[in-house]
Amino acid sequence: MKTRLAIASVLVAAVGATAAPVPGRAADPPERSGEHGWVTSTLRHMSLEQKVGQLFATYVYGADATEPSAADRAANLAAFGVETPAEVVEEFALGAVCYFSWSHNLDSPRQIATLSNDLQRAALGHGGKGAVPLLISTDQEQGVVLRMPAPAAQFPGSMALGAARSPQAARIAAEVTGRELRAVGIRQPYAPIADVNVNPANPVIGVRSFGADPTLVAELTGAQVTGFQAGAGVTSVAKHFPGHGDTATDSHTGLPVINHSRAEWDQIDAPPFRQAIRAGVDSIMTAHIVVPALDPSGDPATLSPRILNGVLRGELGFRGVIITDALNMAAVRQRYGDERVPVLALKAGADQLLMPPDLRLARDAVLRAVSSGELTERRIDESVRRILTLKHRQGLARSPLVDAEKAVRIVGAPEHLAAVTRVTDPTLTAVRNDAGLLPLPRTDRSVLVTGWNTAAFTPIETVAAGFTARGARATARPATLPSDAVIAATAAEAAGHDLTVVLVNKAWDTTITDPRASQQRLVAALLGTGKPVVVVAVRDPYDVAYLPGVDAYLVTYSYTRAAMDTLVRALHDELSPRGRLPVTIPTPDGSAVLHPYGHGLTW
Repeated sequence: MKTRLAIASVLVAAVGATAAPVPGRAADPPERSGEHGWVTSTLRHMSLEQKVGQLFATYVYGADATEPSAADRAANLAAFGVETPAEVVEEFALGAVCYFSWSHNLDSPRQIATLSNDLQRAALGHGGKGAVPLLISTDQEQGVVLRMPAPAAQFPGSMALGAARSPQAARIAAEVTGRELRAVGIRQPYAPIADVNVNPANPVIGVRSFGADPTLVAELTGAQVTGFQAGAGVTSVAKHFPGHGDTATDSHTGLPVINHSRAEWDQIDAPPFRQAIRAGVDSIMTAHIVVPALDPSGDPATLSPRILNGVLRGELGFRGVIITDALNMAAVRQRYGDERVPVLALKAGADQLLMPPDLRLARDAVLRAVSSGELTERRIDESVRRILTLKHRQGLARSPLVDAEKAVRIVGAPEHLAAVTRVTDPTLTAVRNDAGLLPLPRTDRSVLVTGWNTAAFTPIETVAAGFTARGARATARPATLPSDAVIAATAAEAAGHDLTVVLVNKAWDTTITDPRASQQRLVAALLGTGKPVVVVAVRDPYDVAYLPGVDAYLVTYSYTRAAMDTLVRALHDELSPRGRLPVTIPTPDGSAVLHPYGHGLTW
């Protein structure tokens, strides 16, 4: 696929009149009661080492702060030189911890709340005026980026919300998500995504974006900032500044270059961040991308004073906390050594330094930079003051601990799960129904459900169970990135069924691993049986361009159980698809539009 800048320009022309810039500088946030006194007093009593520790946010291994598993002890020792999560916090006087499933932090509401409380106790130590509570974070974007496991409310992601076109739904999703996170001690969700995905070949953003229309993305970004902050009382993080939506390079593995002109950046990338700032967003995350129109030096935005201090703070008037994207990503490590990156990020204007590949090396590099005069302690104080202010506004100075029993009642509460269904139902998008196959009658038919699957959500099994509950004889046959032998066997099995439903996930993208093309071959083989086939994209809507001959094609944008339930009900005419494409789907060579922005069928 080619970058669809031409398509984006058409969209901008259509909506540009409503994407007016904000005034040059936003007003200072109002003083909270006691905020200035606590921040000033705490800062005054902190040592330089404590101040520098506040700048860092990192992962820790283990579900228990003081008694992790043997494997997690070994992982902490290798990464940090100490064995337990509590010791990591104490050793580095950490300002923030970020939870992940792969670091074994997220199991159940009670476990997460208990871990949060024990890490807060480690941060506060024996008390004292220099003790500072932690800011605990996670990437709970929803959709395809979910950290909190069930029973937590699992909403559709950003592009699904873009398909629904509802700021109210976007706000509800953020508010419920934020309330559940706060209940377990997580005060800083790294969301929403403010990137405008105008490049169908974007391997890292895609459905994590609300869509390709800057005005739509801005509207829903602002709604989610309000939902997180005013609704749930957690810190929203708009990401990834100055805009990661038009790249075919993954910043985890390479350094993307965004070749938008300054005028294009103003029209395409800037509006969601301007809207987030209007909505009072507390934090903005940087992108490891090069934008020559904003800074011709070749440095990624994370390390660019022109972009962070010049554009974000100077032009857009942002006064909150700037957090870097993860510093262990390849894009930010290409030009400078790991010991230089955190220093350069601080010099550029960043406040929080996320996940350096070697925390001790990074911490010591910042301390040496202060000792040598490359960084002043006054500069460190500026960032620490912003971080302390954020923590005070989160209520952490007053009550850093949470009630684990209350968390059990809040996370996955019936009203939250009901909200998931209400928000998910309008997102399903029917793109093709050329032969009039849909909706399906309830009948005693034989159905094969196959294609992409994941053990975490079991979408194949969920869809098959939905058919069975409606009187069909359904067989679940996962075929994730199938071999040629599996494709042949699956097609032979499909020939003996009345209907096949096949799920695909990023079938267009063969750049990461060639077996993804096997999804294209699977769909072709199923169509070759001559039996009816319904294709469902459980991630990117762009897959249809690579699946010639498909008559029935729907997009769920994610593979949560709620999304699969909505799909099954729509297939059986229990609800009507209401989603509209929030992106344009081009032909594979990018020369024409296959399905336009706003397209969507119903019945």
